[in-house]
Amino acid sequence: MTQPADIGGKRLVSLAPESWAQWLTQMPNLSFREMINSDLQWVSRENDILLKVSSPDTGEFLLLNELQLRYNNQVPRRMRAYIALVEEKYQLPVYPVLVNILPHAVNPRIATRYESNFQGIQAYQDYRVINLWEVEVETVFAQNLRSLYPFVPVLRGGGEETVVREAVRELRADEQLRDLEPLLSFFASFVLELPVVQEIMRWDMVVLRESPWYQQILQEGLQEGLEQGLEQGLEQGLQQGLQQGLQQGEVQLVLRQLTRRVGALDEAQQQRIRQLSLEQLEALAEALLDFSTVKELETWLATHA
Repeated sequence: MTQPADIGGKRLVSLAPESWAQWLTQMPNLSFREMINSDLQWVSRENDILLKVSSPDTGEFLLLNELQLRYNNQVPRRMRAYIALVEEKYQLPVYPVLVNILPHAVNPRIATRYESNFQGIQAYQDYRVINLWEVEVETVFAQNLRSLYPFVPVLRGGGEETVVREAVRELRADEQLRDLEPLLSFFASFVLELPVVQEIMRWDMVVLRESPWYQQILQEGLQEGLEQGLEQGLEQGLQQGLQQGLQQGEVQLVLRQLTRRVGALDEAQQQRIRQLSLEQLEALAEALLDFSTVKELETWLATHA
């Protein structure tokens, strides 16, 4: 059986770790030493990356990088915990950087530090923040930042079809980058019509479902469901909340893809889709790639719903 492609953050950074580290820190004389296992007992995520680097000015230190699909209010606390644990374990200074991939639609405020004050006891932790939607796409091509090629569509100036096509050419020209095309198509679907995305690059839902990026989008819906479930009651509510959350995450993806594929859906059509089971939603996510009209969607719903 073919192994699923690795399109997580660690794989992306491993393509060119030195240029990635230099770009994050803006230290051109930085040298990459090694990628360190970032799995810790209490804090661990697929898209946390820990690099040992060195510069003539500072000597060796650790570059702690968290790739966050969308910022949330738990990030500052997690960054503080991660920095302390890493510093204690490896006994080296830590340079922390948070990279946010997509802007938050509801709460655009992004904290650049952790702060707390309890009974006069203060805690404070700085970290650098990079928002990809503020990064000029020309910088990525000019500096050959290969780790950022899959994110080109969400960079500043990267949402044009011609620019996305250039990113596709760069990926296909490099043997190491070719299996990242589904990730590029995933982020392209946020800015281009789905038929255009499918025309110019490979769209592979099997690969995407295995990726931490897809899982984070599902997790956003999952969190909403958990909160609803906890309000309804402990054990039964939690179980129901988990299921509702997974469905909400899948519904959000399917509705967005359908809108790009066949146009705006009326409220009745959206409601029918929200009532589908998780298995039906996954089947629809595959089938809609062949849709071009709302009538085809209606036919599918009549047969499968």
